[in-house]
Amino acid sequence: MIFNSLQFALFFGVVLAVYWFLPHRAQNWFLLGASYLFYAYWDYRLVALLAFVTAAAFFTAQRIAAATSPRNSKRWLLVAVTVNLTVLGFFKYFGFFVDSAHRITELAGLDLPNHVLEILLPIGISFYTFHAISYAMDTFRGRIEPERSPVTFALFMSYFPLLLAGPIERAWHLLPELRNERRRPDASTTYSAVVLIVLGLVKKVVIADAVAPIATEIFHSPGGRGAVPLITGAVAFAIQIYGDFSGYSDIARGTSRLLGIEVFRNFEQPYFSRNITQFWRTWHISLSTWLHDYLYIPLGGNQVSSLVTYRNLFVTMLLGGLWHGASWTFVVWGGLHGVALAIDRATGTYEPRGRPESPRWRDVPAILATFTLVTALWVFFRANTLGDAFQFFVGLFDGLLGPRAGAWKGSFVTVAIMVVAVVAIDLADRNRARLQPLTRWNPVAQGALAGVALVALLVWSGQPPQPFIYFQF
Repeated sequence: MIFNSLQFALFFGVVLAVYWFLPHRAQNWFLLGASYLFYAYWDYRLVALLAFVTAAAFFTAQRIAAATSPRNSKRWLLVAVTVNLTVLGFFKYFGFFVDSAHRITELAGLDLPNHVLEILLPIGISFYTFHAISYAMDTFRGRIEPERSPVTFALFMSYFPLLLAGPIERAWHLLPELRNERRRPDASTTYSAVVLIVLGLVKKVVIADAVAPIATEIFHSPGGRGAVPLITGAVAFAIQIYGDFSGYSDIARGTSRLLGIEVFRNFEQPYFSRNITQFWRTWHISLSTWLHDYLYIPLGGNQVSSLVTYRNLFVTMLLGGLWHGASWTFVVWGGLHGVALAIDRATGTYEPRGRPESPRWRDVPAILATFTLVTALWVFFRANTLGDAFQFFVGLFDGLLGPRAGAWKGSFVTVAIMVVAVVAIDLADRNRARLQPLTRWNPVAQGALAGVALVALLVWSGQPPQPFIYFQF
């Protein structure tokens, strides 16, 4: 991880050194070239696909806006959505559906040959195709005018801090940031950006990577373990995926801020949620709001009968689970979240939309109950197969400690320490007005915290590197 971090730091340092010496139009050209170079570093063969999706999105949006009738506009919207879903479906789900169909024929007693192409999964494809779909739908709804500059739009689709793992930006927010001339960050903005980057590195390198081996060991072979090791592994993954993904999002926000560009905040203390609805309003915010605006609302949202509303929640989360990957584990994970959201709405425990309040002591029981539910559902997300997930839950009743309980004392302590670290970081992140965490602390406290963060990064950077989880999506 630290080698890749150093590589990115070097790349970004070169970009930043050149960027602010260029006029605005040249800045966009330069960022576009840097973004494509950054993507080509992962796999140069996939650059053509990104360029194709970008060109198709740019052209179809122009046609949607220029259509002389609502019918023609809908036709071009259908073309735009079909192109993106076809690209996403072929590269991400072709093998999954062929393999699933083959298993169904086997259950029916038919022995048909199963020839599945080994299709390379383009990194970040789920994110940039969702960018393109939301752009087409916002154009169709009249929320935005189609972008006239091919360079600006291509940069919107390929902007390198967001390209691999989001956040999923919206055209109405990011395009003006790219279209308008940008100001060089002042001292306060630069400081807040550096804080975000360091905070993101701590979440990833120190917290997520410390517990990743524990989660990997448990989920690799969940059978024959006691309840305590299994629960420790599940909590380890809950902490890993939060530190990993929110850390990446913080780094993306911080690097963008140094470039004079503000992007969405993707997490807002999700493990302090008092119910499952609040969790999804604070976890992977760019995806949950995307699903709300472009799937849940078109299905009818909550402006229908209660039963249809529950159906809309279930379908939305089911497809949200499938978005994460071609596996039945993701489908079940999403479907169960849909059921939980429907129950939350039916019982009236959810809260109106809006920024949640900071947690209070009286909220602790509800927070713990929500975290327990979320962590239990993470088992389906992380398990290799549905069989492994069910084996995990069965194992909870096989005994408390298991035959190798002594070997798990160190793992339990590590997970406990990282849980405390996450709670401490989120409790400190109170400055929500300008989305600049920790900057309200006095200078002495900030200096001490910076020292602790740097020491922790140096100590934990020697661990085996762990890839970002959301790079696979």
